[in-house]
Amino acid sequence: MAGHSQFKNIMHRKGAQDAKRSKIFAKLAREVTVAAKIGGADPAMNARLRLAILNARAENMPKDNIDRAIKKAAGADTENFDEVRYEGYGPGGTAVIVEALTDNRNRTASVVRSIFTKAGGALGETGSVGFMFDRLGEISYPLSAGSNDAVLEAAIEAGADDVESDEEGHFIYCAFESMGEVTKALEASLGAAASIKSVWKPKTTSNLDEEKAQSLMKMVDLLEDDDDVQNVYTNMEVSDEVAAKLAS
Repeated sequence: MAGHSQFKNIMHRKGAQDAKRSKIFAKLAREVTVAAKIGGADPAMNARLRLAILNARAENMPKDNIDRAIKKAAGADTENFDEVRYEGYGPGGTAVIVEALTDNRNRTASVVRSIFTKAGGALGETGSVGFMFDRLGEISYPLSAGSNDAVLEAAIEAGADDVESDEEGHFIYCAFESMGEVTKALEASLGAAASIKSVWKPKTTSNLDEEKAQSLMKMVDLLEDDDDVQNVYTNMEVSDEVAAKLAS
């Protein structure tokens, strides 16, 4: 199968070094609260909340924090967060999608636009680059879950569409709408997943040299550092030589 995204691998290694645990927990808690407010506080009846809790646990978020985030959804003073997607172009013409949960659309749009502009990119309209990505479910497992062949076989039996395995782990992709049932089927053969989430997976990639790749990574860092931004996706691809330099 095709190798997992070089950009994701590079950012994963960098993120492991630079991650601020409190900021990660705050974003996870916001997603849990929003999910509970929209669909109710019972994970068994709320698929989005169930996924939010699973991903919070995958980041070792304390149970008390998760419970507080769920209870917060029932409070009268809970902020109303809007889900907003921004699309545009980064350094080297790369396509970029930014997902945010915000209580102030104007503030978030201003910050996101400024980051795009300073990086030499441009924020576009919703849909300007979305057609270049597929909305998929991504279910990840550590390498210890099994051999590449064993995981591939389990994924096929579970109804998944694709598997990408590399030194970071196994990444199983399925239709967004099928994520729940595929996850349940995989649990029977591989156990609990390390993470389960919806992603924007690029259909085609944009190859960047080291300078532009560094600029894009800096831009993604700035976006992810904003409290309102939940996820950032890009179609960056680099050569093995450039990837090695960026990861060092």
